[in-house]
Amino acid sequence: MTAIKHALQRDIFTPNDERLLSIVNVCKAGKKKKNCFLCATVTTERPVQVRVVKVKKSDKGDFYKRQMAWELRDLAEVDAKDASKENPEFDLHFEKVYRWVASSTAEKNSFISCIWKLNQRYLRKKVEFVNVSSQLLEESVPSGESQSVAGGDEDALDDYQELNAREEQDIEGMMEVCEYAISNAEAFAEKLSKELQVLDGANIHSIMASEKQVNILMQLLDEALSEVDTIEGKMSSYEEMLQSVKEQMDQISQSNRLIQISNTNNGKLLDEIQFLVNYMDLSKGHIRALQEGDLSSSKGIEACINASEALLQCMNVALRPGHEKLMSVKQQQHLFTELRDTFSRRLTNHLNNVFVHQGHDQSSVLSQHMAELTLPKHSPLHRDLLHYAKLMEWLKNTQREKYEGLSRTYVDYMTRLYEREIKDFFEVAKIKMAGTAKEGKGNKFGLHGSSGKLTGSTSSLNKLAVQGSSSRRSQSSSLLDMGNMSASDLDVADRTKFDKIFEQVLSELEPLCLAEQDFISKFFKLQQHPTLAQGEVEESDGVVPSRQPTPGEYRHFISSTEKDMVRLMMNKVFQSIETELNSLITLGDKIDTFHSLYMLVKMSHHVWTAENVDPTSYLSTTLGNVLVTVKRNFDKCISGQIRQMEEVKISKKSKVGILPFVAGFEEFAELAETIFRNAERRGDLDKAYVKLIRAVFMNVEKVANESQKTPRDVVMMENFHHIFSTLSHLKISCLETERREAKHKYTDHLQSYVINSLGQPLEKLNHFFEGVEARVAQGVREDEVSYQLAFNKQELRKVIKEYPGKEVKKGLDNLYKKVDKHLCEEESLLQVVWHSMQDEFIRQYKHFEGLIGRCYPGSGITMEFTIGDMLEYFSSIAQSH
Repeated sequence: MTAIKHALQRDIFTPNDERLLSIVNVCKAGKKKKNCFLCATVTTERPVQVRVVKVKKSDKGDFYKRQMAWELRDLAEVDAKDASKENPEFDLHFEKVYRWVASSTAEKNSFISCIWKLNQRYLRKKVEFVNVSSQLLEESVPSGESQSVAGGDEDALDDYQELNAREEQDIEGMMEVCEYAISNAEAFAEKLSKELQVLDGANIHSIMASEKQVNILMQLLDEALSEVDTIEGKMSSYEEMLQSVKEQMDQISQSNRLIQISNTNNGKLLDEIQFLVNYMDLSKGHIRALQEGDLSSSKGIEACINASEALLQCMNVALRPGHEKLMSVKQQQHLFTELRDTFSRRLTNHLNNVFVHQGHDQSSVLSQHMAELTLPKHSPLHRDLLHYAKLMEWLKNTQREKYEGLSRTYVDYMTRLYEREIKDFFEVAKIKMAGTAKEGKGNKFGLHGSSGKLTGSTSSLNKLAVQGSSSRRSQSSSLLDMGNMSASDLDVADRTKFDKIFEQVLSELEPLCLAEQDFISKFFKLQQHPTLAQGEVEESDGVVPSRQPTPGEYRHFISSTEKDMVRLMMNKVFQSIETELNSLITLGDKIDTFHSLYMLVKMSHHVWTAENVDPTSYLSTTLGNVLVTVKRNFDKCISGQIRQMEEVKISKKSKVGILPFVAGFEEFAELAETIFRNAERRGDLDKAYVKLIRAVFMNVEKVANESQKTPRDVVMMENFHHIFSTLSHLKISCLETERREAKHKYTDHLQSYVINSLGQPLEKLNHFFEGVEARVAQGVREDEVSYQLAFNKQELRKVIKEYPGKEVKKGLDNLYKKVDKHLCEEESLLQVVWHSMQDEFIRQYKHFEGLIGRCYPGSGITMEFTIGDMLEYFSSIAQSH
């Protein structure tokens, strides 16, 4: 340990002008044993600084490094753990507690002893030593004044004094006088001893000579001691006086502290009283308004609103702990409860009377709207009731049951009122629609037979209750009839009038529903909180369901959102709207199934408008449901037309011509394009177009196959030409594929009809050359065909002679007449067909000449007529007819 101590002094502390006094080998308690050294050091310069330094051996080499240092003045406590037993553990309390385990108890005790000595000398006993043996501390007490606190090294350090310049000169002079001092130290020491004795003798004689002065000095010291005693007496009396003053000051301080506590308590009490007065005091004016306020005047309502809000604030004030035990607070709360019950009862009775009174007043106005297709406006009622909106909100927050009762009462009265108004409104609309149908009855068949029906329904207007005339003739209409009928101005006017009536109905209903929904939201305050907590569902606003429930069942209909509550209330108030709308739609569909097109466009537009305003509103939902019915009627209309196409029957005695449903599709498409121009639901019409045109294609082919009077190719050609012309004129984008298909079918069947017809005027010639082509196809060379018995040159000349120019012209004339009988006048295809026949005839002629040239070369056989003759025949026949 001594070697380590010297090494540490040399390597670490000497360069820092420090002196190592004690060292102990330690490790931290409770952790891996990493040894280090705690060193007690003092500085060599004054003022002396005492430190405890932690030194650790470096991991990279065999040298030590200074890791941490603490000033001894920062040491608060030294805890040796156990004073009676040997224990190597000890704690040093600096800014935090450092727990150490020494390598031995002896090293620990030596280090603690050194710390105690340094504390005694430099810190004046500032450090507290705990669990340290008193014997250890007693051994460290100095035995004399000259004994060093910190041992010999420290004492030597303190007693050493450096020689000054004069002392150095005296010693050098003495050494020069006694040159032998270096060679003979004993003689030099003896000489110095003799000189010292001489000096001591001189000093004694000097002291004895000054005895008188010593006596004077002693006398002065006695006088000084007596003065000290006097001063000490005065100091004692002063101290007694100050002790009395201290006791009085302590009493004053205690009194001031009690006064301060009393003032604090009084301030807190005043704050509590002011809090209760400010937040739980209701003015007499508010109390009078709640008890007797006029609920029928604007000023009275305003006063009641202010009073109710003040009452609600007083009732909802957050009381501090202990307030509820105060008698005055209990009395105020009881007063507030009575005022709340009294005012809520007055408000409920008054609003019930207002609902009943307003309902009767509105019912008296109904007769004024009977002649016109309008609905009474309820804005005055809403405007009057909205004055009570804040009171309804107060009632909702304070008396939920009364709030729910009022909502039920309002809904009941308004349901009956709206039911009468809406029923009368729709009766007027039905009468006007029926009047439109009656006007159509007196006219001849227009665009759609009976009242414009297109689907073949056999129901007639005399079945409608609004018409009531059994003598009117029952008419059935269908797409079949449309091909033979022209659209009359009266039918168009009837449909336009129906469209205006239906639009008027929707235009009247829309603002009515929106205004009522807006009023319910504002009056019943159902738009402030979007959602309710799960536990609040049983206390939600009273929303009246589709039937009047009992109070116990009432909460079953309460939704989790206030928007749902508004919708449920609207469903009850306007429960007849959807039924009446469906009834009106049914009537319009019975009058004319084409009305479903008008209704689909109008209803789609209003649904689109309502969804843009509020997609979850009652109006949007109801119109959406009715739109489903209208769409269903529209689909039935299309299905009925298709069904009648399939059931079509043609006459066996007359030519077919343009089929009725083909002409009907044209008029349907023209009308639909007019109705659906810029409509939102164009897609529905496009789907219907595709279904109808496919049905038309299929049934045209069906009729063509069944036709006996008119050739199949003529039926197909004429009808597909008409379809192609219709689609080209209307330019319906979704039917572009069908338009091309119609053109293709028309062209194919025109060509087929021409080829089949041309075989008749030159029948034998056609048969002959067909046989020639058959032999060639079987492998006979073309130049050898003439050697076939049935197809030799003689047979060819015989056949050609049967068809001179005159006979050909006669045959073509008969062909023209026959084609004229086959074709109808509506399509005007005769000239087109005749021109195609001319081209085909010329093609056949050239084909026959080619076969003659190849199969009968050098025979000189030619036809009896030329191409010029044929052109003249075709032209003259066409002109003659």
